[in-house]
Amino acid sequence: MTRLMLTRLQVLCACLLISGCLCAQVPREPRTDSAWTRDYPPFRIAGNLYYVGTYDLGCYLLVTNRGNILINTGLAGSADMIRRHITSLGFKFSDTRILLITHAHFDHVGALAEIKKETGATLMVDSADAPLLETGGASDYEMGKYGVSFAPVRPDRLLHDHDTVRLGDTRLVMLHHPGHTPGSCSYLFTVKDAHRRYRVLIANMPTIITDRRFSDISAYPNIAQDYAYTLRSLRSLHFDIWLASHASQFQLQEKHHPGDAYRPMAFSDQKGFLDELDDLQKAYDEKIQQGTTH
Repeated sequence: MTRLMLTRLQVLCACLLISGCLCAQVPREPRTDSAWTRDYPPFRIAGNLYYVGTYDLGCYLLVTNRGNILINTGLAGSADMIRRHITSLGFKFSDTRILLITHAHFDHVGALAEIKKETGATLMVDSADAPLLETGGASDYEMGKYGVSFAPVRPDRLLHDHDTVRLGDTRLVMLHHPGHTPGSCSYLFTVKDAHRRYRVLIANMPTIITDRRFSDISAYPNIAQDYAYTLRSLRSLHFDIWLASHASQFQLQEKHHPGDAYRPMAFSDQKGFLDELDDLQKAYDEKIQQGTTH
């Protein structure tokens, strides 16, 4: 074989390898739910905080005097809907300066790479979820069995527990709340209107997504301790308004109907928050018991 032929063969093999890698990166969402794709009219929650998500996937817009912050992006096909929602509220999609997430699962970060590319926004995430984002979810201890479930994206800034995110006149504190994923997180911040200030919690509720015993999950050896920590931490928080990654977790449709007047305190619901935590604690205790009876 001549040197020229060898060189051409090497180039061909390299191209095939690259092509194979790209094909392997095609995202495939494991499943969808009609409530995840169903449109829901955007509205003002409190002060400079707006809901721009779907019927069940919570996406939030914080409007500041230096641009806007978008928290969560829903499924891969949600970019156009979020853009439309933001525009209908009277804001510019291109003014999105910071992207945040509550955790790196396909139903919350599916459109993240597309929106980041279009807006040039800075992506900030809990450091423990960075590997999940960079592998498109393929490295997830549970969801990884489906392979790449969303377009991989590289974060610009890694956050740690109680780090602060600032943009203009708005300041958020990120709370590390692992378990659901290693880098699940919540956000605490204050918004205000003409009448008062509101301390807002966007909570990542620690639902359990695996049927396996915690002790059998070698890819996440501290999962049981992380869930226990998150349940304690959430219960200790103080807030005026609480929201979550899924609208169903804070009963959005019971508290707000399309066209309703502005009513921030509809989302206070301290009892609902504690009831939700009680249910999650029960599920956790049952999972722990499962591990001691086998």
